[in-house]
Amino acid sequence: MFYLVGLGLFDEKDISLKGLECLRNVDKIYAEFFTSRLFGSSFEAIEELIGQKIEVLVRGEVEEESKFIEEAKTQDVALITGGDPLIATTHSDFLVQCSKKGIDYEVIHGSSILSSAPAISGLQGYKFGKVTTIPFPDYNFYPKSPYEAIEENLKMDLHTLVLLDIQAHKDRYMTVNQGLEYLMNIHDDLEREGLITEDSLAMGIARVGSKEVCVKAGKIKELIDFDFGGPLHCIVIPSKLHIVEAEYLVEIAGADPSILDDV
Repeated sequence: MFYLVGLGLFDEKDISLKGLECLRNVDKIYAEFFTSRLFGSSFEAIEELIGQKIEVLVRGEVEEESKFIEEAKTQDVALITGGDPLIATTHSDFLVQCSKKGIDYEVIHGSSILSSAPAISGLQGYKFGKVTTIPFPDYNFYPKSPYEAIEENLKMDLHTLVLLDIQAHKDRYMTVNQGLEYLMNIHDDLEREGLITEDSLAMGIARVGSKEVCVKAGKIKELIDFDFGGPLHCIVIPSKLHIVEAEYLVEIAGADPSILDDV
């Protein structure tokens, strides 16, 4: 049988009781941490909690070989990953493979940034639009799509959760500052007036799920040099605010009280 287990957001204590029971009883455990990882923990801490050894896979072993699927024909095998295991589309394909091969499977969910970041932002969850991701730019690669996705949400009075690139194999994690700078570079290159400017309200969120979570709201030009500390980071671009949302941003996220005048 194949088990797909989400570890949650930050450290080994985020693993659910259901996930813990599963991992303590399977025959073999593999880990995939290139789409997400637990910054508050280590392999050793997770292994000690579970009482089993974990084999960490590189990207090719996960996306191309999927040897754990074949092994699940005769053993109880688990694949663990940070966050919720089905947020990454690669993982949903494993269930398709199991179904085609007649292998039983079970999914054990974990807390995800897709729900936790909007929640800690204090903004109303049903007012979020399309999620977008800012990638690390590369030679001839600087897509405008993140900026455009935010604009489309703003036109519909919807907030935007902006995920930031993770390149775990390079130990490289985009910061709020880099993400905001990326958006401002896109704005400066536009041949029209963009909706997101240095005076736009934004939120930087870091280390969701930890005791050292950071939630800071302000104008982009104020946040772009703010020290958000260690990873992982994400950005929220608010749209039109309800009074309850605005009060939260002022009292909890340190936004300028003047935003209350606009609601």
